[in-house]
Amino acid sequence: MGTKKMEYKTRQWHEKCFCCCVCKTAIGTKSFIPREQEIYCAGCYEEKYATRCIKCKKIITSGGVTYKNEPWHRECFTCTHCQVSLAGQRFTSRDEKPYCAECFGELFAKRCTSCTKPITGIGGTRFISFEDRHWHNDCFICAMCKTSLVGRGFITDEQDVICPECAKQKLM
Repeated sequence: MGTKKMEYKTRQWHEKCFCCCVCKTAIGTKSFIPREQEIYCAGCYEEKYATRCIKCKKIITSGGVTYKNEPWHRECFTCTHCQVSLAGQRFTSRDEKPYCAECFGELFAKRCTSCTKPITGIGGTRFISFEDRHWHNDCFICAMCKTSLVGRGFITDEQDVICPECAKQKLM
């Protein structure tokens, strides 16, 4: 008697019975979200089903990033070392943690014997390894005449590498 009825998809409720299945608050004219046979107020639905950032645990409302099958806010997806944003940037990982290319090179890459800069391989950088030493292709040159030794024979002269021609001159 005098009780309003609520109707949704051919189902009917008394106004006071049309409420959130979690918090039991009457929906009335507020927005609601149906899921399976249940009705949720927006707040309870969000609390129960919304995607949350793995780093900050807050709800991702738009434009998230997925890394290792986990959701992140774009601003939360940062380099493990320097915290620069990695969303839309080239990055690599080590021990399941993301790093920007610069930090990865500084922290983990082999170092060129000649210039001491990291050999990262980013951008297709080729390098030469001999025993426990490494060189960028462009740095792998004869210590005496400065010609490239890439694809050529070379002689080790203590810490230096030299071409066979300079090695002959040195012996004379």
